[in-house]
Amino acid sequence: MLLVTGGAGFIGSNVVAALNEAGRSDVVVCDLLGRDGKWRNLAKRQLMDIVPPDQFADWLKGRRLDAVIHLGAISETTATDGDLVIETNFRFSLRLLDWCTDNPTPFIYASSAATYGDGAQGFADDPSLPALRQLRPMNLYGWSKHLFDMAVAERAALGQKLPPQWAGLKFFNVFGPNEYHKGTMMSVLARRFDDIKAGRPVQLFKSHREGIADGDQRRDFIYVDDVVRVMMWLLATPSVSGLFNVGTGSARSFKDMMLSAYAALGTSPNIQYIDMPEQIRGSYQYFTQSEVDRLHGAGYNGGFTGLEEAVELYVKGFLDRADRFR
Repeated sequence: MLLVTGGAGFIGSNVVAALNEAGRSDVVVCDLLGRDGKWRNLAKRQLMDIVPPDQFADWLKGRRLDAVIHLGAISETTATDGDLVIETNFRFSLRLLDWCTDNPTPFIYASSAATYGDGAQGFADDPSLPALRQLRPMNLYGWSKHLFDMAVAERAALGQKLPPQWAGLKFFNVFGPNEYHKGTMMSVLARRFDDIKAGRPVQLFKSHREGIADGDQRRDFIYVDDVVRVMMWLLATPSVSGLFNVGTGSARSFKDMMLSAYAALGTSPNIQYIDMPEQIRGSYQYFTQSEVDRLHGAGYNGGFTGLEEAVELYVKGFLDRADRFR
């Protein structure tokens, strides 16, 4: 039996799909389905159970699991309820880590590139405590993930007991099917696709930094299939533990992503550039790029999908269809 927390969410539902496709139907999801149609992310899946978080502690008693994939979190970078975010993202994660330690169970969890803050310290996934303590996340979500990374790293550094396998994954800018419930947290491609399809102009931010063109702000965009492939590899490689970046290692611009979408549809680009709101100009990131040497050094050789190919897969396989769900 495998447990996926956050299994009805974006990345989680894609993991559940991959597990089903690998022949696993003994999958339990811990999540809230709510009223926003998130259930559709799982509508094509076979599950053993769906457990709401407030019943999870009782459900877990006496269980034996093959692995825990912990993706459940409040992931909005604009979240402001500090107590709720810490309880959900940090303290719940600690309790699950303790359970996987006491009941020797592989534990794969989602960290985030948001732990790197403005990138002033670079994007090296150095797992040492001195390196982690130099990072300064810029939002509550990133800080909550960073707290947990440090808690795990300290146990490892002190030689304290941990699960037989543990892996923290610092996801960069993941995009792909089943992200539609995320509202403003969806990828820019998902948010702008209907405009592209309808022939309306797509709006991107102007640059307010010298030497950077409008729309040339860059992110390490990674297709969700690549993220899932890393997790499936970890499940199949129990000897690998550690803290790893999960990105392509290649930063591309928002303009590149939009041009790729137009190309996938065979239509002419129609992009407008608008002023960035003044309240975010001072903290806006112009560049993120994963370093992936540690993941490759651990033996991962699954590769990453190039942006143009990934956008085409997403557009033709999902966004431009009546049924956009995996």
